[in-house]
Amino acid sequence: MRFDLVIFDCDGVLIDSELLSVQADRECLAEDGIDLSAEEIIERYTGLSLAAMLGDLEARYGRPLPDFAMRHRERLRPLFEADLRPIPGVGALLDLLACRVCVASSSTPERLQHALSLVGLLDRFQPHVFSASEVAHGKPAPDLFFHAADRMGVAPQRCLVIEDSVPGVAAAVAAGMPAIGFTGGSHCRPGHEARLAAAGAALVIDRMTELLPALARRWL
Repeated sequence: MRFDLVIFDCDGVLIDSELLSVQADRECLAEDGIDLSAEEIIERYTGLSLAAMLGDLEARYGRPLPDFAMRHRERLRPLFEADLRPIPGVGALLDLLACRVCVASSSTPERLQHALSLVGLLDRFQPHVFSASEVAHGKPAPDLFFHAADRMGVAPQRCLVIEDSVPGVAAAVAAGMPAIGFTGGSHCRPGHEARLAAAGAALVIDRMTELLPALARRWL
C-alpha cells in the first residue's frame, strides 16, 4: 500500500454523530434567543471545532454566549448515550487495513473518548486519538494533520485522510495529504460529493466498503 498511515476524522466518518450535535447546537442557541436551522448549522459549521463555531456565532451576533460549551456538552452527552451509532462498515474496514491508523478530529479529547468508547471503537485507535485542542489552528488549517503525522512518526506524503467536511478536506490538501471524501453520514445532503471534490478530495465514497476498492483503483 502506498500509505503508511490512514488518518480518520471522527464525527461523520467513524461515528454518525453530526445530526445529534446539531440538535444540541439548536437547543443551546434557542436558550440564547438565536434560531438557526439545522441546514444552516450543517452548511456553516460542520468540520469546525466547537470553539471556532462559538467564536463565529459571537462575532455574527455581537454578543457573548455564556457557558455555551458547557451547556452543549451537557445536552449532547445523553443524546450520544441514547442514539450514537458507528458508521456502518468501519469495524470491518479497520480489520482489513494493512497500515497504521489514527484519529484527528475537531472535537475535544473528552468528547472523542466518550463517543468512541460508546460505539466500541476507542480501543481500535487509543492512544492515537488527536484533537484540534492540541494545535494552534484547527481545520481548515493543516496543523492538526501535521500534528497527527508527527506524533505517529509518518511523513505527510505517506498519509491518507478520510474526511466528511469541506474544512477537513481543505486541511488535508493544505497538509499535502491525499483526502478521500466520505458522504455516508446521515447529515450529508444532496450535492455534498461535489462540494468535497471541489475542496480537493481525490475520491469521494458513500460507504466504507468502497474504500479499499477505491484505493486499489487509484493508487495500488
